[in-house]
Formats: sequence, structure tokens, C-alpha cells
Amino acid sequence: MNSFSPSRKNKRSLLWDRLATVGFYGLGAVIMLFIFWLLFTILSRGLPGISLQFLVKLPEEIDAGGGIGPMLFNSFYVLILSLVISIPIGVGAGIYMAEYAPKNKFTEVLRICVESLASVPSIVFGLLGLAIFAEYFGIGLTILGGAVSLAFLNLPMLARVTEEAVRAVPNDLRNAAFALGTTKFQSIRTVVIPVAMNAIVTGICLVAGRAFGESAVILLTAGLSTSGQMWDFNLFSPGETLAVHLWYVQSEAIVEDARQIADMSAAVLVFIVLMINLVFRVPVWFNNRKFKR
Repeated sequence: MNSFSPSRKNKRSLLWDRLATVGFYGLGAVIMLFIFWLLFTILSRGLPGISLQFLVKLPEEIDAGGGIGPMLFNSFYVLILSLVISIPIGVGAGIYMAEYAPKNKFTEVLRICVESLASVPSIVFGLLGLAIFAEYFGIGLTILGGAVSLAFLNLPMLARVTEEAVRAVPNDLRNAAFALGTTKFQSIRTVVIPVAMNAIVTGICLVAGRAFGESAVILLTAGLSTSGQMWDFNLFSPGETLAVHLWYVQSEAIVEDARQIADMSAAVLVFIVLMINLVFRVPVWFNNRKFKR
């Protein structure tokens, strides 16, 4: 009887293993099908009607046939400004927390605060930006306020992703670098960061996609209008982005082709977010090829 029990237990374990494997594969397939269905629905409704004129033309308030030119430019402009601010600070903070910060109660509390800020709703950062730029400094709703507020929104997530990526680098690599006579900064620059680059780029990709599609922060800090020019680099101009324009067209616009504009704007927004993910993946591919050689 005792000799038969392990065999029955092994069969039961194999059965559960196969069921779990089938279940996880099925769950993954359902998720992939849902994502592809969602992308196909959005893109198929909007992409066929998109033209170059739609991408560069000014919007219309009453007549049909308006475009998204200024909003599309503002989206990229605000995104680039926010990344210029958030990437150095966020990545630097993550490296500091992983490599330099002492292990004490203060750093533990600081880490908890960063994690809590990463889960705060975006509208809270919008209200913070509104209080700082519109009320305290009195500059109103501007591109500068929207970019800095987006940077505030992205900093906690970027810092936490960078910290976890740096912590995941094996200590053997650090010790090997120290054995070659490198300083701590040299080992971080030449060994730790290249190894952790894939995860860091993934974090940057996530915050970039989130920033490009963010509407609550921009609505409260950059406004619901543009300067009326296609290429306006003035940081103190109102900075309505494509995501905010999509909300406005879908809910408030009175033009007769508002539905078509909303569908095309949504398709452009989704397509650009996909392209942002692809562009940020290129350094990761080159980095992987470098380590495989």
C-alpha cells in the first residue's frame, strides 16, 4: 500500500500540472484576443478616415472637417518636456535608493512614500499643478504647467521601476567589477546600468505611454484650448493635447462630424502609443544583442 501511494500522488500532481498549464495558456489566449479585438475595433473605425490634412489642420468649433494639428503637436511637445524632466530625476533617484541610500527607517519610510505616490490618481497631480502654476505663480493654464505636472506624475513610478531593476542585478557582477579596480560609480555606469537597462527602458516606456494618453492632468494644468497655431513652442501658451481633445469632441463638441473626429483621434492616439512602445524597444534589442556577443 505504501509503495502504491507515491505513484498515485505523482499522477495527481501531473494531472494538476497539466490542468494548470492549459488554464494559464487559455487565460493568456483570452487576454491576447481581448487586446487584439480592442485594438482592431479602435483602429478599424478611425484609421480609414485619417488623412494628412486631418493631422495638420486646425480644429473647427462649428463647421465640419476640423483637424487635430495643434493638439497633436502639443501632445508630443508636452511628452518630450515631461520626459526631459522626469527621466534624469526618476532614474537618478532609483539608482540612489538601490545603491547609495543607507538601510535605515528613514529610507524605508521614503520608499513607502514613493510607492504610495505611484498609486495616487492622476487628477491629484493635476490639482497640485493647478495650485502651483495657476494660483501660486499666476501663469495660468500653460504647456509648462502641464509638462511639469506630468513629470510629477511619472517620477514615483520611474523611481520605483529603476530601483527594482538595479536591485535585480546580481551582486557577482558588482564584485567582479570591483575586483578589476573600478570605483562604485564606474561599476554602476559600466556594469549595473547596462544590465538593468531593459527594465529601466520598460519603465520609461510605461510612463511615456501614460503621459501621452493622460487627460486629467492636462485638463487642469494646460487647459482646454490651444494658441491657434500649428507649431507653437511658447511654454506659456495653452496646451490642449490629443487626449483632452478626444474627451472634448466626444462629450462637448457641437460639430456635426464629432463622432468621426473622435474615432479618428482615438485611432491616432492608440497608434502613436504603440509606436512609442516600439521606439523605446529598439535600444532594448540593441542592448540584448550587445550582451549576446
